[in-house]
Amino acid sequence: MKRRARRKVSSLSVRIKSGSRKSLQKRQTGSRGRKIVSAAGGARTRRRREPAAAPSMQEQPAAEMSSLQQHYLEEGRQLGRYEGGEELLERAVPADLLLPEITLEEIIKAGIMSIQDRCMPLLNVQQVYDRLHQAMEQKSPCSVVRLGDGELLALAQDTVYSTEQVAAEGSFLSYAGIQVPDLSARDTLSHAIRSADIIGVPLSRQKNYHPLLHPVLRAHHIELNEQHTTSSTINYSLQQTGMLQSLIRSRSLLLIGNAAPELAQVMTVLGYRVSGVIAPVNGFADIDRVIGEASGHSFDLALVSAGIPAVVITWRIAAELGKAALDFGHLANFISSGQMSI
Repeated sequence: MKRRARRKVSSLSVRIKSGSRKSLQKRQTGSRGRKIVSAAGGARTRRRREPAAAPSMQEQPAAEMSSLQQHYLEEGRQLGRYEGGEELLERAVPADLLLPEITLEEIIKAGIMSIQDRCMPLLNVQQVYDRLHQAMEQKSPCSVVRLGDGELLALAQDTVYSTEQVAAEGSFLSYAGIQVPDLSARDTLSHAIRSADIIGVPLSRQKNYHPLLHPVLRAHHIELNEQHTTSSTINYSLQQTGMLQSLIRSRSLLLIGNAAPELAQVMTVLGYRVSGVIAPVNGFADIDRVIGEASGHSFDLALVSAGIPAVVITWRIAAELGKAALDFGHLANFISSGQMSI
């Protein structure tokens, strides 16, 4: 009995060791076309299911790099939040004071309240709507212009920044209608802003928006007042509140800019009355031609989407033709493409 038991144990041990060697061989050499001993003692080849392909050598570093990039991007964001906020707060708090449990956002809100008397109230969307509506009703001039990073960088030439710095900061300016350096265009733009009825100013604290606004206006001796200052996104506010639709529904519209032909098609299908289209607009050199063409059209409101020259065109339509005009911006593109509706 014991002898038979020992033989069984020995036989089992051999099978286990054999299985272990085969398992190791499988891991080392893979499992394609593995030979298996049949019950009859012969050999046959069985095709195993192909395992999922492992990432290639090119893919693996890319995946690892993507993970690393995400890691470093997040580290950069956290460092930016600290250096751009919490660290500034640290420096401002006296060394012998411990702040209560309070967030940076709460402190900023409290700080804004403390300087509210130094802030300028802006015209809201209803007030701008009323001004444009009244101008069309009374057939009187009204220009609504808007300032973004492009306009501010154009004005910053040889005033706040060198022309070289403007060219470096604003690689998009040629697309927006100005070739740097162009001090004549700068001065024309400055005059238009100073003379416009309503000026939209940027509220974003990103570089070359609000942080550049006051230095540029100061350099050009342009003063703002609450009677003619609104947000630079007033065009979008009019659209989002539905006031734009009400403003233009029964009016004769002149569309100006490179996107004007497509915009005219969309607006005509929607039942709006388009009395004229002026396109293209090729930078500041084209402004005189545009104004000349505009003078040959009968319209109630001009919607101008022509980059930085739009500021000058909008102002001149009001000043020289006695009409209402709105710097329409990229809203023309969004409506034409169906991304926004009217």
